[in-house]
Amino acid sequence: MGENMRRQWSLKRVSVWLVDCRKTSEMVDSTNSCVIGGRGLTLGETNQHFDIEKKSISKTKLLKKQHRTTGGKPYSCDQCGKRFTQSSALAAHLRIHSGEKPYGCDQCGKSFSQLGNLVAHNRIHTGEKPYGCDQCGKRFAHSAALNEHMRIHTGEKPFGCDQCGKIFAYLGSLVSHKRIHTGEKPFGCDQCGMIFANLGNLVSHKRIHTGEKPFVCDQCGKRFTRSGNLNEHKRIHTGEKPYGCDQCAKRFCHSGNLATHRRKEHT
Repeated sequence: MGENMRRQWSLKRVSVWLVDCRKTSEMVDSTNSCVIGGRGLTLGETNQHFDIEKKSISKTKLLKKQHRTTGGKPYSCDQCGKRFTQSSALAAHLRIHSGEKPYGCDQCGKSFSQLGNLVAHNRIHTGEKPYGCDQCGKRFAHSAALNEHMRIHTGEKPFGCDQCGKIFAYLGSLVSHKRIHTGEKPFGCDQCGMIFANLGNLVSHKRIHTGEKPFVCDQCGKRFTRSGNLNEHKRIHTGEKPYGCDQCAKRFCHSGNLATHRRKEHT
């Protein structure tokens, strides 16, 4: 290529680049020469600047393409395929697979894979409850606990059983309920071997062995192993009879008494 042709080609690409400069608010002087640092560039410097600008545009186009093809999450886990918007989020996620727990509690020594989990854990020791319900004022250590609590006020029950259609406010309640259908009883008593579908039932059962009765009536001082038994007992003092017979309208304090009445009087 002759010198004149090379110069004409360079001037042409500079001309195109100058148009792009104006579009991107680059500084251009009155003679259409690119100006950087207060001085005009030579043709060679302009060509060099053009090449840098071209690479920058190409990189921007590549990033936009990656954004489109990855859904804005260019960082992926090579273990499970989960994708992330930031490399730091991927690094934190990888600790799930590696088991690494670099964040330790200086109060009890428990360690965590995520800094946020350590911060939340520390509230056990400090008693801090920064999340408050705007309906009833009850406070919580974790935002997730507040979100679950709000369903009491909203009546929301987002978790549905795919076997019978019953719906629940909490995922844990659905998991426990499903054991009715599967017959699974994963919680076993280490004293007598009795097994239960729910952890709460096992905890209550163990009080038979320990003799513990943590629930106390504030009217008469009688103690109970289960909160449900205390609630039923309190109806003796309040006179409440929430269980009504649909055959004769007679009412009872306890569901068991209603069941007995139906067997004797209406069958």
